[in-house]
Amino acid sequence: MPVRQHRFEILARALVPGLYRYAYWLAREKSLAEDLVQETLLRAWRSLDQLRDEAATRQWLITILRREFARELSKRKDTLDIDQLELADSHASLGGEDTDMHDVRRAMRKLAPEYREPLVLQVLMGFTTAEIAEQLELSQAAVLTRLFRARTQLRALLVESSMRMGEESA
Repeated sequence: MPVRQHRFEILARALVPGLYRYAYWLAREKSLAEDLVQETLLRAWRSLDQLRDEAATRQWLITILRREFARELSKRKDTLDIDQLELADSHASLGGEDTDMHDVRRAMRKLAPEYREPLVLQVLMGFTTAEIAEQLELSQAAVLTRLFRARTQLRALLVESSMRMGEESA
């Protein structure tokens, strides 16, 4: 196996599941998420020589993925507002529904993108505030503020949803 290919496999293999989760979160469609990850890996392979710090591989791949998603949206003439699309609930098809997870997802979709994106990067992808700041080209203080506001808004949305559910069942 050539050295370059081996290096790429070592760098990318462990990150693919996280890339897919993030792509699915962005695209809300399995096939599009798969395509985004595939294109991300292809672009990463082509520009592997530009990666100077292997410790930054995750951020580098996420940046490529975000740009691929933006390219995909700009190509679509019939672009839909992805915040209005419903996530497929895998539990519902099995006959049982994880109501709490559904409520959290629905509440997160209601957050403004400037609050939702840092929260998703932290919770779903496990990025630190410093890494999120770098990804979003913000200061760490701005990221911390957005994370705080996102959690506060999310908590309020979940309490509101819980209260509504209580009223409906009464």
